[in-house]
Amino acid sequence: MDALSPIVEAPHAGGWLATLGLGLARRHDRTVLARRRHVGPLTVQKPLYPEPDAAICHLTLLHPPGGLASGDTLRLDIELDADAHAVITTPGATKWYKAHPAHPSRQELTIRVADGARLDWLPLENIYFDHSQAHQRMDVSVGAGASALGWDAALLGRQASGETWSAGQVRNDFRLLDGAGRLLWTERQRLTARAALRAAPQGLAGMPAYGTLWAVGGACDATLAEALAPDLPFDSGLRAGATSPMPGVLLVRAVATHIEPLRHLFAALWLRLRPLVHGVPGRPLRLWAT
Repeated sequence: MDALSPIVEAPHAGGWLATLGLGLARRHDRTVLARRRHVGPLTVQKPLYPEPDAAICHLTLLHPPGGLASGDTLRLDIELDADAHAVITTPGATKWYKAHPAHPSRQELTIRVADGARLDWLPLENIYFDHSQAHQRMDVSVGAGASALGWDAALLGRQASGETWSAGQVRNDFRLLDGAGRLLWTERQRLTARAALRAAPQGLAGMPAYGTLWAVGGACDATLAEALAPDLPFDSGLRAGATSPMPGVLLVRAVATHIEPLRHLFAALWLRLRPLVHGVPGRPLRLWAT
């Protein structure tokens, strides 16, 4: 990975286009931000090294507008070179504002984790405002001997303001791939405000908060999923289950009546899984305490 993949500014209707390309490389005993380029209001804070192991670089993605309006596009391209280790998070939730169906808001994310590298992908949740039209795509490729651990969480409607999600659509395409581009796991979500899946027991069970924690690595298998299962909640406010759809991939899905318990569950699972998936201790993020 000597150079970042080119960022192509595709046409977009009536909104902002923001792009960010990051390349992280191992330099002796430290992971450094070796390459960075951005267009528009999407950037990254200065790298931090809050853990005793200087090989682990912490980055916080910044999008000052705080949300996406109709026609807006965010495009991120992140590369971890061989043996690098990055923890990437956000300072706040991503807000998806009301949008016209013909001009949805878009977020496109491509992450490549090279051989022997490690990724912790820990963004705060997406909040889908009433009448939002959200199109999301995320591809994560993980090389030989590498590992990746992350999550995606969402809240339908501005719950704190008493708003429900009465109209809109969320489209989410998610793929996990190996270093050669072979598919490990894929999901295609098409959720509308009136979808029967929102109330169905096998869907969201009437709960507005939901998410998936995912992990890729040699330790991710059915045995690990079975070990997690007895400790996962299943009550009226928070329900979760673990599965390994194929060797090397672990998924934990959760639904909740509020986003905070789901967020806390994923954070606790990350702390537990990090030593198993990455071989390094789990340490609470300082950002979470602010």
